[in-house]
Amino acid sequence: MILALLTLFTALTISAVAAYYSIVGLIAIFSAAVIPIAVMGIVLEAGKLVTASWLYQNWKTVPKLLKGYLSFAVFVLMFITSMGIFGFLSKAHIEQTTIASDNTLEIELIQSSIEREYTGISRAEKQLNLLDNALERYTELGAITKGLTARKEQEEERNDLTQTITDATETIATLTKNKSALQKEQIAIEAEVGPIRYIAELIYGESTQRILEDAVRWVIILLVLVFDPLAVLLLIAANMSFSDIKRKEKRVRRKKDKKSLTETRHRLDNGIIKVTESTGNIETHRYE
Repeated sequence: MILALLTLFTALTISAVAAYYSIVGLIAIFSAAVIPIAVMGIVLEAGKLVTASWLYQNWKTVPKLLKGYLSFAVFVLMFITSMGIFGFLSKAHIEQTTIASDNTLEIELIQSSIEREYTGISRAEKQLNLLDNALERYTELGAITKGLTARKEQEEERNDLTQTITDATETIATLTKNKSALQKEQIAIEAEVGPIRYIAELIYGESTQRILEDAVRWVIILLVLVFDPLAVLLLIAANMSFSDIKRKEKRVRRKKDKKSLTETRHRLDNGIIKVTESTGNIETHRYE
């Protein structure tokens, strides 16, 4: 009994999870009708389980036409559920891939910005070097006074160049911090698809983006093939277990009835023998 109940509970749990995934997947396909799709999915999932269970219980007595239609309906509903699960898992994978692509694009944009800032720093430093070389030229010629005058004239330009270098350095620090955060997130995303990457390398010998997509698609197909069919078959297995339990209980009850059966014989005045058989509180009579 415990195993039968556990089988039934497992079947209903898998079916509930499959129904949820299927409904979310179908909503992703038919996004303009969220509530109707959810209601339809719940009702059809319940109908599928009830139909499968009823078919098993009445398989020998149900008319062939009704049996054929209900069997066809169960298989179609299993296919619809599987299609919804496929849509749900595919959507999750696409969202993950989109996040990874967005991160890669942002990292590239940040790297371009960092390179532009470094270019600006390089230009400012070259300009400062040119100003320094001009002052050194005055010093070499012994024109110290002119050199000091030129230094004062250069002061505003030097301050602007120095400020440019400072601002660029601070911008680079901020961009580098943002880039590091995105890189950590990217590493985490790549770690999540690591098992699929290893599977792709094991099967195909390499792990290009196209091969990774094929590997993910096959994993999704394998999950779909065993998800909802397992729920339906476990439900049938639970019905079989309960039927076996009922049959065993009937056999035990019959054995007990045979053991508790008592028979008494009484000869009547007319010579006929009255046989009384009693089982518990039930008595039956026959005459010999």
